[in-house]
Amino acid sequence: MPNANEDNPTALSQVQRRAVSELLRVSPVADDLARRFQEAGFTLALVGGSVRDALLGRLGNDLDFTTDARPEDVLKIVRPWADAVWDVGIAFGTVGSQKSARVGDAEQIFQIEITTYRSEAYDRTSRKPEVSYGDSIEEDLVRRDFTVNAMAVALPEKEFIDPHGGLEDLSQRVLRTPGTPEESFSDDPLRMMRAARFAAQLDFEVAPEVVDAMKRMSERIEIVSAERVRDEFNKLVLSAYPRKGLGLLVDTGLAQRVLPELPALRLESDEHHRHKDVYEHSLIVLEQAIDLEEDGPDLVLRLAALLHDIGKPRTRRFESDGRVSFHHHEVVGAKMTKKRMTALKYSNDMVKDVSRLVELHLRFHGYGTGEWTDSAVRRYVRDAGPLLSRLHKLTRSDCTTRNKRKAAALSRAYDGLEERIAKLQEQEELDAIRPDLDGNQIQEILGIRPGPAVGNAYKFLLELRLENGPMEHDDAVAALKEWWAAQD
Repeated sequence: MPNANEDNPTALSQVQRRAVSELLRVSPVADDLARRFQEAGFTLALVGGSVRDALLGRLGNDLDFTTDARPEDVLKIVRPWADAVWDVGIAFGTVGSQKSARVGDAEQIFQIEITTYRSEAYDRTSRKPEVSYGDSIEEDLVRRDFTVNAMAVALPEKEFIDPHGGLEDLSQRVLRTPGTPEESFSDDPLRMMRAARFAAQLDFEVAPEVVDAMKRMSERIEIVSAERVRDEFNKLVLSAYPRKGLGLLVDTGLAQRVLPELPALRLESDEHHRHKDVYEHSLIVLEQAIDLEEDGPDLVLRLAALLHDIGKPRTRRFESDGRVSFHHHEVVGAKMTKKRMTALKYSNDMVKDVSRLVELHLRFHGYGTGEWTDSAVRRYVRDAGPLLSRLHKLTRSDCTTRNKRKAAALSRAYDGLEERIAKLQEQEELDAIRPDLDGNQIQEILGIRPGPAVGNAYKFLLELRLENGPMEHDDAVAALKEWWAAQD
């Protein structure tokens, strides 16, 4: 790769070494594919995020290529070579494939996308880009969202192509657009959210002129489909530095268009410390929840942490003693969460789980110094269900007080609750609580047929089980008969 920055040869040589190392790692599959395109009379280049990540030393096995070949020609080249091919993106000029290749001593699987040189733009009312194909890589690169994604490496000769100064911006950790920001965001308004997402993923700064354009053009995001907005937002939330991206969405007005509940928190006060900004508190809770993740990023937990207090603006009351209250904000917040996530086209399961965590996030605060009965602990576990582990993390994350003594007391109290849950689980398999008699037994004992009465009897036995713990069979039968007699 030729020297693209004579002013800083030391920094460049480090970048080049990383890039060469990464490119050599993927060359068994990349060079093989490039030769096939060459033999068919076409060009192929590694492009965009793949080149950026190679320069950052973090290239994975997802590879993006661009070519002058039209999609139908790409299919002819790729189908005999790849292990699997899919064409769901072919309307936008993209062909996807999977290829297994030996790298060193290991077999690795590569996910590959090949996109024909193209340009795309929205009209004022369209929710989908209009795609037209181009004939040069320079034309393709200028349509890219940011300069750090507008670099390419022509294969198999490995010629570095950087017409817009992406390498310099990469070294400065800044996001700029190849053309004017206004042109870029007019082509695809989702790029405004992508700026926030890349800032969060890469810990980059967004150039001032780009931020200014985001502020002026924020209303344009409304023509983008909810699904695309949701997917971009998820990537931001799952990133390494989500606070950075979320702050940019709020500061530019984009959040007001796609998640207005978030900037609304900036105007509110916490019920315990009136000076505490609930928006800032929510970001801290998100970061603290991330610190508790055990198996990688957890979208359900992160969304619940971010949204757990969105009911506060609607429930704020100024009390006669000067305090501010937000009674039942968890219930209101759960309904607001469900409505917003539904509007953003999240799956039913995702909506259900996040809104349930929002609803339950205050439940622990009734625990106090540990005066809950065993039945109350059982109900806590039953109500959380499969979300119990996430509820543990959310509840612990929700403590943002600077009072070390208070924070330690809350932590000890929750430690105590978790210990009690573990002890009860060990005793009675708490996370699979069932009545001591099942539906068939209820019907047999009471001599009734399936119907509402069986359901009512089941609920009675479940409450009895939660209140008293496991019962002997004969005791459960006697209690059921006594309840049944009282129904007449």
